[in-house]
Amino acid sequence: MNRKPCPPRWPDKLLTWLIAPHLHEEVLGDLHERFHRRAERLGGIKARRRYWREVLAYVRLSFIKRKPSAYSKPTNTDMISNYFKIAFRNLVKNPAYSFINIFGLATAMAVAMLIGLWMYDELSFDKQPKHYDRIAQLWQFVKFDAEKSSYAVLPIPLANELRSKYPDFESVSLAVSREAVLDATGNQKFTKIGKYVEPGFTKMMSLTMRTGTDAGLNDVNSILLSESTAAAFFGSANPVNQLVKLNNKRNLRVSGVYEDFPSNSTFSDVSFLAPWKLFVAIDAGAKDSQNKWDNNDYQIFAQLKPGADFEEVSAKIKDIRMKMDNPPGYKPEFFLHPMRKWHLYSDFKDGVNTGGLIVFVWLFGIIGSFVLLLACINFMNLSTARSEKRAREVGIRKAVGSVRSQLVVQFFSESLVLSLLALVVSLLFVGLTLPFFNQMADKQMTLLWSNPGFWLSALGFSLLTGLIAGSYPALYLSSFQPVKVLKGAFRVGRFAAVPRKVLVGFQFTVSVTLIIGTIIVFRQIQHAKDRPVGYNRSGLIEIRMNTPDLYGHYESLRSDLLGTGAVAEMAESDASITVQNGGMTNVSWRGQAADLRPLMMSNRITHDYGKTVGWQVVAGRDFSRKFSTDSAAVILNETAVKLMGFKNPIGEIITWGGAKYTVTGMVRDMVRESPFEPVKPSFFVLNYEAANTIHAKLAPQLPAREALAKVEQVFRTYSPASPFDYKFVDDGYARKFGHEERIGKLAGVFSGLAILISCLGLFGLASFMAEQRTKEIGIRKVLGASVFTVWRLLSKEFVVLVIIAFCLAAPLAYYVLSDWLQNYEYRTELSWWIFAASGIGALVVTLLTVSFQSIKAALVNPVKSLRSE
Repeated sequence: MNRKPCPPRWPDKLLTWLIAPHLHEEVLGDLHERFHRRAERLGGIKARRRYWREVLAYVRLSFIKRKPSAYSKPTNTDMISNYFKIAFRNLVKNPAYSFINIFGLATAMAVAMLIGLWMYDELSFDKQPKHYDRIAQLWQFVKFDAEKSSYAVLPIPLANELRSKYPDFESVSLAVSREAVLDATGNQKFTKIGKYVEPGFTKMMSLTMRTGTDAGLNDVNSILLSESTAAAFFGSANPVNQLVKLNNKRNLRVSGVYEDFPSNSTFSDVSFLAPWKLFVAIDAGAKDSQNKWDNNDYQIFAQLKPGADFEEVSAKIKDIRMKMDNPPGYKPEFFLHPMRKWHLYSDFKDGVNTGGLIVFVWLFGIIGSFVLLLACINFMNLSTARSEKRAREVGIRKAVGSVRSQLVVQFFSESLVLSLLALVVSLLFVGLTLPFFNQMADKQMTLLWSNPGFWLSALGFSLLTGLIAGSYPALYLSSFQPVKVLKGAFRVGRFAAVPRKVLVGFQFTVSVTLIIGTIIVFRQIQHAKDRPVGYNRSGLIEIRMNTPDLYGHYESLRSDLLGTGAVAEMAESDASITVQNGGMTNVSWRGQAADLRPLMMSNRITHDYGKTVGWQVVAGRDFSRKFSTDSAAVILNETAVKLMGFKNPIGEIITWGGAKYTVTGMVRDMVRESPFEPVKPSFFVLNYEAANTIHAKLAPQLPAREALAKVEQVFRTYSPASPFDYKFVDDGYARKFGHEERIGKLAGVFSGLAILISCLGLFGLASFMAEQRTKEIGIRKVLGASVFTVWRLLSKEFVVLVIIAFCLAAPLAYYVLSDWLQNYEYRTELSWWIFAASGIGALVVTLLTVSFQSIKAALVNPVKSLRSE
């Protein structure tokens, strides 16, 4: 078919005269090129009319409803103002889209802020002293078997050795923590944890004295109180020179009050400081250990001189003990553990620092970053999903002279407005949830409202979030070609949704990984809780013998308690049943290897201990008053029997400290230390003199409150001046899971929020997909498609994405969690059903989220969706 060419000259002139003064050169060139191409291709009056309709429509779109002044060159201020005005109009115009983005971003920002506060608190632990970077605690490596073990307790003579022979030390202080009863005459009595220290300790730790001085640490009859303890005793009165009775034995003069140690300090529970000389005077063990190098029961803190290096000084003091006469078989190696590492880097394995809580700090930092990234992905996905709606806007803006950089700024301004609004909402969320978060994390964190650094960080954080969230939409939307958009030829294409699918897949990969991780953490905790402990904690209480009034009355006290009917049995020992007392290496037996000097846990108990705690005798018998020879008898636990290699331990002879003991029984291993670690070899002997803890089994037939009231009456008759402080063994054992439970709860909450944010984005995407396919759904229903068919059509794509995400998340979670579980000797298994349950759970949540929009779209009357056709 022959076509007449369209005259090329006068249409060019007309078009140029009409719109050229107001168009960008690139746009004008594009119009000219398009005009010539269409003019050569079209022929006939009808084709030319059609073409001119398009040109005039384009002109009308460019000029309609615009005043001449609107085309004057705007200032930078006008342009920025215009960007934010349009951003607010878009937010108001699309309330559902705005809510999903603002709520999602605000929730993610709140999570990131809470995690940031928690990380800051953890990373600032023990950094209050002025010279914390020069302070260290003395530790030692010892070798009882194949591996080196680490301990923070040392002998007293080491402190004097460091002071006198090693010039790198500026200050050295002995210390020991003890629980004590404090009684201010005429006031209440409290049981407090305090520290007996040498005078240099307060200066080393940069303590702030509120009143009085710290010179009292040089006086054996003085004491320093923390500010909160002084307030509890004396209220607003001046406590200096007031008397406080210690353990109902000794009157001490308050010489000063110091500011409480902060909550993120190793010494946060220290309520008083007393002179080291006082501890030596009242404690027979300390007095006996003044010159003994192998009594390792005390702490030593040191401050190095400026310029001294911890590793170099550690190398110098490493073999102090081994260079002396008669070096011990456990081969101690002394070293300095810097203060900055006390909290986060206190795990050692075979003489090497393997980290510690720092793992959880970075883990939660990563989780916070991922949660924030999930919300940013929602913004990206929803913005690009609405690309067809924004395409004509982009086309018109480019046609009237906007360049791509201006459009990029426009879309970034929208994301920044949204992130700033989200910041305001997130601060509200953090303010409301911080008390609950503190309770869950066992912290005392606050928002630093008056700190300019906090506001600068918050604004910078918000701007960074806005830039990340708006980066992809800004670059994507600004790339549209105006000619294609305005002639109606623009389509997003089948591959335009690929980036969205990748981002949604990433969201659910993160979510499924967090779900699996949370389940494993709780499984590990429950696994340890279900571990047989070897004794019965039910109704078992412990009372520390902090005053001399309770010593020397075992038989009469036991008789009085049993006589109340509130106590089923009572006994005493040298330690709490949930704490393992000191270990010994001077234990030998028949057939022992010459180079074997294991650490054996010694336990000095009274008769009736086994019946009170309910231990399980598996061979031989319990201690009994019927056998006078039991004063030289010993009972071993299963681990000790296995270590010694006895097939039948009953009747074997054990030598301890030069004394011989006959094995009369073997009991099941009792879990007294970490429930995640193996039980250590232990032995039990009768020793009434060493007892300092009372154990009582409450009668099960009485309510606990009634039973405790009767027990308190008995204790009042023996020690009327002391508070009745008891502890349930169940509570003490539960505290062993405190750290793991806090980590599990935090991980669970953050995982739930991550899933919520992912579902918000999924909900928005499903709604836009249903809106875009309205006519398709209408046609399918007209042709006979059922609601189920339509639901399957819209849900299938998301189901596939979740399945792909699970396939990526499962091996990733397996690798990370396998490595984490290696930190525990007693650990759960990574069962296949955990991964399956997590995948099914994610799939169910996805279907529930998508189904609402899918079913809603499927139920729409096709007449309404097709009326425009």
